[in-house]
Amino acid sequence: MMNSFDNTTEFFSFLSQYPEKMWKTYMKMVSATLEKNKATQLYWDGVLKYFHDFVEAYWIAVGYFGVAERKNFMTVPMWQNFIDYLGLLQLNLQLAADAITSSYKVSSDYHLKELVESFSAFMNTVMDLEGEDIESFASKQARLMDRVVHVYPKAIEDIRAEFGFHFDEGGYVKTAETDRFYLYQVLPQKKNIKVRKNGKPVIVVPPYVLGANVLAFLPGENKSYVHNFANQGIPIYIRINKDIASTPAFQVMNGDDDARDTRYFCELLKEKHGRPVTVNGYCQGGFNALCDILSGELDGLVDALITCVSPMDGTRSRGLGDFLKIMLPQRFNDLTFGTKIMPGGNRVADGKLMGWVYKVKAIQDEFPLVNLYRDMMMLGSGSGEEVKINKTVAAIQHWLRYERVDLPMGITEISFASYNTPITKDGTLPVTLFGRKLNLHRIPEKGIKWLICYGETDNLVEKETALAPCDFIDVEVSAFPKGHLAIATSWSNPKSDCALHTRFGEKRYRGPVLFQLDLEEEMNKKGEKHG
Repeated sequence: MMNSFDNTTEFFSFLSQYPEKMWKTYMKMVSATLEKNKATQLYWDGVLKYFHDFVEAYWIAVGYFGVAERKNFMTVPMWQNFIDYLGLLQLNLQLAADAITSSYKVSSDYHLKELVESFSAFMNTVMDLEGEDIESFASKQARLMDRVVHVYPKAIEDIRAEFGFHFDEGGYVKTAETDRFYLYQVLPQKKNIKVRKNGKPVIVVPPYVLGANVLAFLPGENKSYVHNFANQGIPIYIRINKDIASTPAFQVMNGDDDARDTRYFCELLKEKHGRPVTVNGYCQGGFNALCDILSGELDGLVDALITCVSPMDGTRSRGLGDFLKIMLPQRFNDLTFGTKIMPGGNRVADGKLMGWVYKVKAIQDEFPLVNLYRDMMMLGSGSGEEVKINKTVAAIQHWLRYERVDLPMGITEISFASYNTPITKDGTLPVTLFGRKLNLHRIPEKGIKWLICYGETDNLVEKETALAPCDFIDVEVSAFPKGHLAIATSWSNPKSDCALHTRFGEKRYRGPVLFQLDLEEEMNKKGEKHG
């Protein structure tokens, strides 16, 4: 009788609580539906935003293509037009297939995991079980999409206050300028560090395509390539491009102008510090620096060269080199398809389009939908807690999104040649300056010491591309872990495992700052003249 009474009591208790539980479940379902609708709207907003930049560059490319082909189509035999356009169609179909495949994979992986979690949350709700319910799950999705679509882009914009050079805020001294460049000295961040006036000076040549700011990545976070030198008391200078849109002299410059201006700066620095200059080129700037030295214009002024992740022979590139020579029909491998006409009539290379080409050749990783899901996974958390937006990630995205600039055609032609024509068997580069051949054997002949730094997993400037000179002459090499930006970001931190002023790795590679310090110490021991 007691058991029967208890069961009856429980039954009537269940009946009395059932409407309330059903109401709570119903309200959770309603709330979850509203949150899910919000998340869906934000998702499609994100899709449109992520595709905007890619599609904008695509339409720019289509415009240039149309202008160029209106001239070419009628002058090329019909059969050749058919072959070329068939090859272009094949390339487009291959790129589309790669984009669809990678997008399908990343979205499937993401949504399969979400489906399992959503079903679990649904069962927890209807069965009144412990754990995340459907309302909490849907709310988490809405918050995630808001972070991806609104919070993350704002963090990328806001990082500008900490990212790169801010010459008007102190810490730099304008030293000289030409019609095309400024030269700034980078001062130590620490007040107790003094620049050695008789120290061996360094002039840094940044890449043209994405500018100099990556070399002062996040100084406040101790991630700045140039400040790593300055904080060792080394007199270091950075060459800064003038604004191409408002500087006609920069628009029409060529490799000869690059060498002349570099020579002028080196003359000033040698006079100021009393010692030969070390030229340090990063990425594309390294190839330009090498050309300047091989031209003979820097003879007697420069005795050392440092190149970091620099493409020395682009034809060895498995990525961009193969894309230009193998995948892209040779008819369309022409700078005409990326030429922009400035208001004054000067022709320049469209920087936005150049950046887009890199995305296209790596479309499996750079397609907008892939990037969207990658950011969703980065900013999401299985625990429901908000993932803190990493400053380094935000700064890299700022660099990629906002630092692309147009290039002088004369400079673009140098890079174009290096990615289409290999270094000859006798070590001659595929470009000339001042009408002179540029041969790698001039480096040892002039006693110039050279350190090549590369990234072991760099998929932009691969190891083979950066180390091409080693097939012709003896060059010191330092292999850094990670990819293209690591030397200017992770390893620029003095406390990192591969700090630039130390030896690192099993082979005890020298970082570029230590290389410079050792050069200076060697000069001191020899008692060479100080300024």
